[in-house]
Amino acid sequence: MKKIISGFTFVEMAMVLLIIGLLLGGLIPTISSQIEQQHRNETRQQLDEIKEALTGFAIINGRLPCPSNGTAASGDELITGSGVSATCTLTKGVLPWTALGVNETDGWSRRFTYRVTTNYADGADGTGETACAVTAGVSFQLCSSANLNVLSTSGGSNVATNVPAVVVSHGNNGLGAYPANGGAQIGTATGDEGENADDNNTFVSKDPSPSYDDIVVWLSPNILLNRMVMAGKLP
Repeated sequence: MKKIISGFTFVEMAMVLLIIGLLLGGLIPTISSQIEQQHRNETRQQLDEIKEALTGFAIINGRLPCPSNGTAASGDELITGSGVSATCTLTKGVLPWTALGVNETDGWSRRFTYRVTTNYADGADGTGETACAVTAGVSFQLCSSANLNVLSTSGGSNVATNVPAVVVSHGNNGLGAYPANGGAQIGTATGDEGENADDNNTFVSKDPSPSYDDIVVWLSPNILLNRMVMAGKLP
């Protein structure tokens, strides 16, 4: 009687490896999308904490913090004219994370872009305000106007107008963000993402798409002023 030799032939092994490869190939996009969603959820939670930290800073200090220099190394973000300084030399930069007690970077390990309306962050009491009573020790008043605007697309309709501060995470592609170790902005942001990386007062907030993955939040002037009144910082 002949002995039966068990085992796989080369063709069978190739078929098994092909099937395994197809299964793994199908899992990779799912795992990648899950990781991306985890980064976005983490970043959104950070941004909620940042909004609270900005409001708390305003209640304690009577103003919003100045931006920090995005090109500076981590230990140098509180340079003169940024962070806790009462004289802003920058209106756009990165979030002064040490002054606020928040994380330096988003879910993709890049710094948050931060822009503030100047009269909400200077050290003078009610600079330029004549339409309402000025409260000492507070740089903005109940009648203060902000100048930052958030649109649905570049040149599109308004999402929020006259907001005092905007914070941006530049998403997975990171275009326009400053790296965690300092240095120049990453790549060149264009289109709607370009609005969140340039030096003007206009930003774009919309659902993610293949050409847009930024996450943008802003301080509502009404909520900020109401919190200041509730804290006894404004009449």
